[in-house]
Amino acid sequence: MPTYVVMLGPPGAGKGTQAAIVAEKLDLPHVSSGNLFRENIKNETELGKKVKSILDAGNLVPDDLTIDMVRDRISRDDCNNGAILDGFPRTPAQAEALNAMLVEFAGKVDVVPYINVEDDELIRRLSGRRTCRENGHIFNLTFNPPKQEGVCDLDGSELYQRDDDKPETVKERIRVYLEKTSPLIDFYRQAGLLVEIDGGREIELVTNDLLGILSVEG
Repeated sequence: MPTYVVMLGPPGAGKGTQAAIVAEKLDLPHVSSGNLFRENIKNETELGKKVKSILDAGNLVPDDLTIDMVRDRISRDDCNNGAILDGFPRTPAQAEALNAMLVEFAGKVDVVPYINVEDDELIRRLSGRRTCRENGHIFNLTFNPPKQEGVCDLDGSELYQRDDDKPETVKERIRVYLEKTSPLIDFYRQAGLLVEIDGGREIELVTNDLLGILSVEG
């Protein structure tokens, strides 16, 4: 059976970084909903055109479109053995849709690591975060700085500070995340799939915990 892992964690917890590391270690694709949006918009796919028109109008992408995009990605050959999901699902309704979708691929969600970090640490991390313009790669000036200031190590594009990574907006992002995601956390806790991990430690220690959980669950 394929292995599907749903990574959860508040902004700045290192969820994307850990998802990429674990995906490489397990030789599974890292499926990030944010990257999927960017990829489809950049390649001007039919889904990408729909998403762009919605975003350009200042609206939120509806569940069915997000789900179609994830299904399209999971249907590719490199996902035959499963995937590490990052940024999807975001709500219990999306989680239910994911469960139904994975049945199509003879799979299910195996485990949901929740990387938890104290608010003060999240604020410190996010204010130092820099994002790659081309492909959304994440760096941190304190914990994971680029080799060359302002330049992505992976594709050479410009690194910038997102408006929502500025200290004055970080607290609100954390509050909104917890408010909107707590039902999803409860959903997976009640399903017996949620495993909490202390994300306030060094990257390697968090990775070791994740790999331990996944080897047990796998």
